[in-house]
Amino acid sequence: MAADEHEIFIEGHPCVVVDSVQMRYRVASSEASGGAAVSTGPRFLRRAVRKPNMVTVNALNELSLVVERGESVGIIGRNGSGKSTLMKIISGQSKPTSGGVYASSTPIMLGVNAALVQDLSGDQNVILGCLAMGMSRAEADDKFDSIVELSGLEKSIHLPMKSYSSGMASRLRFAIAAAVDPEILLVDEALNTGDAQFADRSKLRMDELRAQAGCVFLVSHSLETISDMCTRVIWLDKGDLIMDGEPTAAIKAYQEFTKHLSKGNNNSASKILEDAKAVLVATEVRERTSRRVRG
Repeated sequence: MAADEHEIFIEGHPCVVVDSVQMRYRVASSEASGGAAVSTGPRFLRRAVRKPNMVTVNALNELSLVVERGESVGIIGRNGSGKSTLMKIISGQSKPTSGGVYASSTPIMLGVNAALVQDLSGDQNVILGCLAMGMSRAEADDKFDSIVELSGLEKSIHLPMKSYSSGMASRLRFAIAAAVDPEILLVDEALNTGDAQFADRSKLRMDELRAQAGCVFLVSHSLETISDMCTRVIWLDKGDLIMDGEPTAAIKAYQEFTKHLSKGNNNSASKILEDAKAVLVATEVRERTSRRVRG
């Protein structure tokens, strides 16, 4: 589980429950807050000690989500909206400031569980990646051909990975991550390779994962990819949940929002945000009796 390994939600058996999660952190600002005088030496020489100006960043404001089996959830929003932060919290890479995440199995974050070595060839990295994700050597060998086929690398699979383009490396990581049949798969910007054939293959693989009673989270700036691959869209902006629902409506509203922003129509863009948030039905995770197990 991504957070509390002992809690099981009985009702409905969702794949992922995000319960009142917030993420805040403090960082040093380049704008100094001033200094304090310090006396040193027999002549009481004074020197100014500059103190860093610490500011609080609200990376993700409180939100709750329930993701059922079979859903493919696209996460959209401007840079700095909290998309990757939410993915890291769900995957267990980051611990939220408050709230918790409950998962029916360990989420697999694309590109994290398959930690590949640049100096090794692609085929060697396939085996390494499979072993790193818990497969036996026999299982890795059994999955090898399907991984290469999904990646579309063909003969390039025998070249050193350091010779790969970023798109080729992303395709290989996706193929390895998807090979373990994860119940919960998280994909962050890895499918934007510009390869139409790979897009078709990866969509088919994600459809298979969902059909196996799993769920997929996908972060992408490509709205076409989100529209093609997702059954549900979450729109985040500056850490706030703006919309959560059917892809066509959410993507249309987001496109209108960004169009007004690009033209400098900030008031119109703000109105779109306000209208979307006004009709948002917030998810409430109610505390209820549950059985405990030892993780």
